[in-house]
Amino acid sequence: MAKRERVVRMSVEQPLWRALTAYRLLTMVYAVLLFAFAHNEFDRPWIAVCYLAVLAGWTLLTFPKVANAASCTKRFLCADLTVACVGILLTPLADTHERIAAGGPTLPSIWTAGAVLAFAIKGGWRWACFASTFVAAANLVQRGEPTRDTLHNVLLVWVASVAIGYVVEVARASEATLARALEIEAATRERERLARDIHDGVLQVLAMVQRRGTELGGEAAELGRMAGDQEVALRTLVSSGLARPSRISGDESLGALVAAYEVEEPGADEGELDLRTLLAPHAGSRVSFAEPGTPVPLPVPAAKELAAAVGAALDNVRKHAGEGASAWILVEDWGDEVIVTVRDDGPGIPAGRLDQAEGEGRMGVALSIRGRLRDLGGSAELVSVPGQGTEVELKVPRGSTQ
Repeated sequence: MAKRERVVRMSVEQPLWRALTAYRLLTMVYAVLLFAFAHNEFDRPWIAVCYLAVLAGWTLLTFPKVANAASCTKRFLCADLTVACVGILLTPLADTHERIAAGGPTLPSIWTAGAVLAFAIKGGWRWACFASTFVAAANLVQRGEPTRDTLHNVLLVWVASVAIGYVVEVARASEATLARALEIEAATRERERLARDIHDGVLQVLAMVQRRGTELGGEAAELGRMAGDQEVALRTLVSSGLARPSRISGDESLGALVAAYEVEEPGADEGELDLRTLLAPHAGSRVSFAEPGTPVPLPVPAAKELAAAVGAALDNVRKHAGEGASAWILVEDWGDEVIVTVRDDGPGIPAGRLDQAEGEGRMGVALSIRGRLRDLGGSAELVSVPGQGTEVELKVPRGSTQ
């Protein structure tokens, strides 16, 4: 099955990256101005000049890195945090002990918070805790002792970054929910449009062919019967709806990205599959299909084997009950087991006929039905009364299908 991809781009997170870019620029200028007004008070101003030159160049050159989540990589975040921590640790070498003891700012000043906020926006509150811990350790080492002002600043950065990280995670969850709602709405509208087109065209043509074929008789009657079967099958498919697509969420340059992919055909042996989707195509003018209103999930191999056993039972109806026989399929989900009953109104099976067929080497019921159910840990019970039809009850315990 060809895959269809639909992308919905959201913009809730993107303003945070633009705000972070502006914050880094403004706080870089602020750190330079703080040094410019107090450079005469530094013991080794050349250390501060060298560091601030590196800080200014780093801030200007890394504008593209903080433009969106896709370009803000883990490697860049670690390098950015390193620049901030190195600036804090270099402060005692450049500034005087008196200014540091009096609560003077570090060389990067409040620019350091931008490095922590980048972690928060990129990875949420857990990443923010990680970055805040390193900044806190660097501040404590730079001060030499945990003063009240130092603890206050560390706690402020830690709480603010964690709060912003949590808000980012909530925003991403909201984006994913909105994207799913938009996708479902689009799929519903497309389904309604297809249903209208099919009803106005294909279904009416099939119904007319069935009616005219019945009136003409002969070979046309057989053609009409086949058209009637296809009409019922197509109407069932339209009314049951389209298969729900799976979704993959991620972060791209324009914010959150949500891509929808068509589910794979029932060929993969992983996950679960709704049994109803495999049995619904059997419905026709002479086969009635009754299903629960909720999905009947089974592991993919079990669902396929059970559907194959149902198909074998219907084949026996067509072969032995005659073309004019009707059949009924009933699906029941009891939680701990799934029961599928196939019943027909044919002439029934004479007593001992199944044992005789098995002895003659015809293993349809023994292998195609009972063998499949036995492999699944279930059972197949066949009850037939001559002149009153045949009923096949297929039971599959859920615990044995894993």
